[in-house]
Amino acid sequence: MSPQRRLAAIMFTDMVGYTLLMQKNEDLAKSLRDRHRTVLKKEVHDHEGEILQYFGDGTLCLFPSSILAVKCALRIQEQLFQEPKVPLRIGLHSGDIVHDEEGIYGDGVNIASRIESFAIAGSVLFSGKIMDDIKNQSDLEVKSLGEFSLKNVDDPMQLFALTNSPLHIPEVEEMIGKGKKLTKSLAVLPFVNMSTDAENEYFSDGITEEILNALARVSGIRVTARTSSFAFKGKTLDIREVARQLNVDHILEGSVRKSGTQVRITAQLISAKDGFHIWSENYDRELKDIFAIQDEIAQKISEMLSERLVEKPKRAVLPKSTAQNLEAYNLYLKGNFYWKKWSPEGVKKSIAFFEQAIALEPDFSLPYSGLASAYIFLGITGNMKGNAYEKAAEAAQKAIILDDQHDGANLAMGMIKFMYEKNNEEAKGYFLKALNNNPGSAEGHHYYAMYLSNTGNFEKALKEIEKAHQLDPLSLIILGSFAETSFFSGYNKKAIERYHQALELEPNFRAAWEGIGWVYAKEKKYKKALQAFRKFQSMTGSKLKGLNGLGYTLARLGQTDEARECLKLLEERKQKDQNIILDMDFAMIYAGLEDWDKVYDHLKAAMEAKMGSLFLNVHPMWEDIRQMPRFRELFAKYGY
Repeated sequence: MSPQRRLAAIMFTDMVGYTLLMQKNEDLAKSLRDRHRTVLKKEVHDHEGEILQYFGDGTLCLFPSSILAVKCALRIQEQLFQEPKVPLRIGLHSGDIVHDEEGIYGDGVNIASRIESFAIAGSVLFSGKIMDDIKNQSDLEVKSLGEFSLKNVDDPMQLFALTNSPLHIPEVEEMIGKGKKLTKSLAVLPFVNMSTDAENEYFSDGITEEILNALARVSGIRVTARTSSFAFKGKTLDIREVARQLNVDHILEGSVRKSGTQVRITAQLISAKDGFHIWSENYDRELKDIFAIQDEIAQKISEMLSERLVEKPKRAVLPKSTAQNLEAYNLYLKGNFYWKKWSPEGVKKSIAFFEQAIALEPDFSLPYSGLASAYIFLGITGNMKGNAYEKAAEAAQKAIILDDQHDGANLAMGMIKFMYEKNNEEAKGYFLKALNNNPGSAEGHHYYAMYLSNTGNFEKALKEIEKAHQLDPLSLIILGSFAETSFFSGYNKKAIERYHQALELEPNFRAAWEGIGWVYAKEKKYKKALQAFRKFQSMTGSKLKGLNGLGYTLARLGQTDEARECLKLLEERKQKDQNIILDMDFAMIYAGLEDWDKVYDHLKAAMEAKMGSLFLNVHPMWEDIRQMPRFRELFAKYGY
């Protein structure tokens, strides 16, 4: 037979202790092996799979879907738990395989085999790819086991266990397979302000931030990013539930009590498995220098956790403290709060706070990084005319001068280089420097993923954005970017699933509806796209906003009068707000109307202004236009 390549769910099974049993009782061993094969043959057939190979006491099977494969594995174990019991372990993965007359091979087969080696008798383990496919199956119960380094597999992989009764769930120490558990995982919850003065909230938040920054630099510990950790601020939840949502092994929590010139900081480490306290400590200090205290406590806690959680701990190197003025630091925190909203309104508010912080302390580097990122955002989204890029570049350069090791400053400069200056090599250097300084930065992996996606390196981009998502699982922005990167990579179904996952976290996350609309529009499912775009537009709160997808889809449905009404509303918005660039919006609606001259004019204007044109060279909705000769020349002229 000629080689056949296909995507499949791969299942390996293996009887535990078969060789030893053969030595002690050959008849019983063969009897159990035959029972295993009989059950397997029936269940694999019933779940539309096929048994490709027998390996003495094990098998290799393929299935057309992950859901069928997992349900088959569960059914097999349910039967083999009955007398006479067969101690079987099962591993599953979904991937590309090649099948010919000599057998089956490919990375997917290798990974499934490695996963099976980590299982114990009575368990079903599987990869993140399988998890993505089954996560909406309410009858399948799942637990994450953390990240593992698999033998001969380059990238770390998260493993999951099926937890339906009567299955066994392996403890990490039982998982002795072909590879090793890669990292310990930790979430730092916001330290509680126990002081009577509410203004001390900034101090307690600052302590938490410094600990997060220190621990993110410790090799061997995966630390959940600030966005996800702070989602639990002020909430009373069982620690084990918080750990489950954040997918971590340990929780660090604490409190800050300030009285006069004295401050007491309490920290405690808790095991997510059973809720027991592993370690706790009090730190009493004289409150002379707030920032020196933050650095000291963060360093001590990071060193202690390193010793307890990492096999070969290394001293965490904290970024140098640049703030001397408490009010400037508080203003920076307020600016950062609004920046994290990733909305034009929030970002504009953040700029005001960053500028106030700089006015109070001109040599404080962090507000410059924030200012650069804010102007970059306004430039990308077309929400600021004129010198957005110049302002961003000026702020980023100042941040680099003040602290060239800070990851935020390097990320901002990387964005300047690749988006505005079109200097991909220098941009890559800044991104990698930021990640080298802080490999646990969710924002760093997010920005680098955007760079990789923009340069067409989609598979690497997916790996980077997945790392960002693992570090910050409750970040809507990162989850939305994960969905968008999936869309750019051609994984439309995954993109839709991830947008809906974001909506489950926050039903008012309107960007998800816009993303869903574009996926359906690319698939020419225009009625579904129209529903999504109408939902998105209604959530903007203005008849003048959110019109490009709506207008495009109306045009593709032949409702040209309504599409042109969207153009009129865009023109009205342009007249009312002279500081906004809407050429990309006009271009998209005219593309729907197939008015190519107008599309050309507006795309050229957007490119010249460098406004709102990020991902223009890779976005699926511009794919056909990029192939037209006159547009191909236009794209090449402006470096897209």
